[in-house]
Amino acid sequence: MPYQSFEKTEIEGVYRIQPKVFGDERGWYCAELEMAEFKSATGICLRITQIASSFNSKKGILRGLHYQKPETQGKLVEVISGSVQDVAVDIRKGSSTFGKVVSAILTAKDHNQLWVPPGCAHGYLALVDNTRFCYTITDGFYTTANEKGVNPFDPDLKIDWLIPRDQLILKDRDLNFKDLKNIPDVDLL
Repeated sequence: MPYQSFEKTEIEGVYRIQPKVFGDERGWYCAELEMAEFKSATGICLRITQIASSFNSKKGILRGLHYQKPETQGKLVEVISGSVQDVAVDIRKGSSTFGKVVSAILTAKDHNQLWVPPGCAHGYLALVDNTRFCYTITDGFYTTANEKGVNPFDPDLKIDWLIPRDQLILKDRDLNFKDLKNIPDVDLL
């Protein structure tokens, strides 16, 4: 049993996950993903299409809130070094949790993870310098033509970013995404 816990969140299908870490004087071992147990705990059979990582040289780098349509993706995310505030937003129009937000602190030290299913926008904020973030991506394949986003400062979402806005570093593209209520239905999932 490589997992300590799978915790349901306020968004249907989003899970906080805590793998078990086995350590001794030599260091530690942690199974980051065990497919059979993941399926048993969530009912989800993962079809991994990509494993990717990003490096954030500075505290305050904000990436997101991103999603793809029509080729949606799920993401099992974790931090390899440093720490982040990780955020998922339900953008599935028919969902009972549409517009809900889940925020979690993920750290390399804690080895904790978040499962963000297809149908959720995703973003994260680097809380320290030199943070490396890893994505295990399922389902669809990434294309720039399919990339969409939600304004990370949408006042209706009330995301409490843990670093003041004037200290954040992000692309103009992310700042120019529309608030959730202004995204046409055709662009939502």
